Amino acid sequence: MTISACLLVSCKQKDKEPAKSYISVVSLIRKQVAHVDTSLYPIIKIVSQDSLHHDTTYIPREQFAAEAKDFLEIPDLSEKKVAKRYTEEPPRYDEMLGRVIFKYIPVDPGKEEVKSQEFLATPVPGQDARINNVIIIREISNRDSFLQKKMLWQMDKSFQIVTTRQRPGIPEVTTITRVIWNEDPYQ
Repeated sequence: MTISACLLVSCKQKDKEPAKSYISVVSLIRKQVAHVDTSLYPIIKIVSQDSLHHDTTYIPREQFAAEAKDFLEIPDLSEKKVAKRYTEEPPRYDEMLGRVIFKYIPVDPGKEEVKSQEFLATPVPGQDARINNVIIIREISNRDSFLQKKMLWQMDKSFQIVTTRQRPGIPEVTTITRVIWNEDPYQ
């Protein structure tokens, strides 16, 4: 009887565990994609491989969501079952940047491809902080290869994905893809 009472109390405590409410990268990026889809911005894609070869192209608006798919396919922390797999580091203020940094990391890093989701936000007195940048680190590793994507989304301006691939017996390849719609591409 004592064991069943303990199990009952334990189950009730799990039910009362507060729901995690995290910032959803996927929702933020969807809003950005919707905005760019209805804008008149020229969309420029610059791809450089190992800093040797640079390829610049204009992207049609209809193709923008496909270019942003790496951001749209990450786990959505607004979903309860996904939020359980992540934990939030205490927010910290970086004086040099003048930004508050929010960071979510997996509870079990070995089981998750997305190793961190980080937000840099500007504090606005009397309002919610305004998110400026989103930084995502994604790693896929198996016996035959290693793939890492370091992704940066600058709100209302551009995004960049640095992809590093490594395979046995083949030199590491680094590709930088930058998509720009509301800033000078040469800065």
